[in-house]
Amino acid sequence: MFSLRSSGVSLCDGISRRELMRIGGLGACGLSLSHLLKPQSARAVESSLNAIIRPSTGKAKSCIVLFLMGGPPQHSTWDPKPDAPSEVRGQIGSIATTIPNVRFSELMPKLALRADKLAVLRAVSTNDNAHSSSGYYMLTGRPHAPMNAENANPGPPNDWPNWGAVLQRLSPPARDLPTSVRLPNHIFNTDGSTWPGQDGGMLGHVADPWLFRCTPASPDYRITEFQLPTDVSLERLSVRRDLARAIDRQQSSASASGLAKSFDELQQRAYGVLASAASRGAFDLSAERPETRSRYGPSQFGQSCLLARRLIEAQVRLVQVNWYRGPDEPTDKPCWDSHADETNRLKNVLVPPTDDAVSALLDDLSDRGLLDETLVVCMSEFGRTPKMNGGGGRDHWGSVFSIALAGGGIKGGVVHGASDEIGAYPRSGRVAPEDLTATILHCLGFTPDTEFFDVQGRSHALSRGQIIQSILS
Repeated sequence: MFSLRSSGVSLCDGISRRELMRIGGLGACGLSLSHLLKPQSARAVESSLNAIIRPSTGKAKSCIVLFLMGGPPQHSTWDPKPDAPSEVRGQIGSIATTIPNVRFSELMPKLALRADKLAVLRAVSTNDNAHSSSGYYMLTGRPHAPMNAENANPGPPNDWPNWGAVLQRLSPPARDLPTSVRLPNHIFNTDGSTWPGQDGGMLGHVADPWLFRCTPASPDYRITEFQLPTDVSLERLSVRRDLARAIDRQQSSASASGLAKSFDELQQRAYGVLASAASRGAFDLSAERPETRSRYGPSQFGQSCLLARRLIEAQVRLVQVNWYRGPDEPTDKPCWDSHADETNRLKNVLVPPTDDAVSALLDDLSDRGLLDETLVVCMSEFGRTPKMNGGGGRDHWGSVFSIALAGGGIKGGVVHGASDEIGAYPRSGRVAPEDLTATILHCLGFTPDTEFFDVQGRSHALSRGQIIQSILS
């Protein structure tokens, strides 16, 4: 909950300026304003707001990115190899789908029945076998320098903005909520450090997608971040907001005018969220019918997918749902990083909740008339090795893996590309991350040659990739 009182120098109504700034920044949602106070010239801030937008014919108004952190095995999800040797095939069987002659993992029966809504890319490749550097490539469309760098962190030269940051820059928020949101947590390395490719990078922290840390499947999930104490009314908050504005006007200098403008924009958006019942309500899963919540499944991932649908309805343009790395994840095989005991992990922890959640999301969007205008991307940083290792698992493999897309101008019932007979390398239709980036941004209304300007005023094209025309409707 926002605390409206703290120790320190107080203003005339008993509130410190430090608290006003914290409230204005909506820090409890993961958006810290401290980064805005780093030295930047007014010209740099202003130049980063510019862009040369070249609209595409894309049909999507919004996008939900489902990031399966750790790297699902393509052999036991989207690209089974039933005729391969047992050490390649693994112990998970395959089943027919609604696409003729196309099979999915037997652990994905619901998605197999909805394959006619999906475009599956079976020859995606980063050629990078490290989680964080390959993940940076997938989330930005730019290869990490150097490649195969495990436990990489944000910072130059790897400061290309991710898709959410690009949309933050090119698409002003429709309401009080931001253009892009990440949940239920950021992606981090085993040592706890942050992966690169999750922020605004060269666009500056003002473009960072908002991070909403939450555990929506937990019994004690509450949206207290957007609640005021009982003794603070919206009228009283409005008075305090006006007081903060007056102080800002007095303290702002001409040399920092651009920075002050950006800071004020975030403050006003935060006040808007506090004052808007609709914006606060977007995060309230108790408003959903129990049967709807049940369809998504009881996992943190499933309930995060439901939360993503609610945010899209509230006109957030991009929501990235990261597979939740909770405290109960085993340290030797966290999330989808199945180096050992893969069969049990897939059967009991990983695939069924994903099958439930993604199929429920597709149905829910379709039932609400939102699927045609909402692009859904189910992806990861890489895949797994073609052969099982001695521990009954598979290791990192960026040479070829699979992802799936649906809705938002994507043609359903399509398989693009193919891996070889053991799922080791692309055989046809290779897709690089820059091609995926170009395709996603095209679907959202921007051609790859749309230009944006970084905080130094330098011009950059959105993507160097090619749009995957064969999967577009």
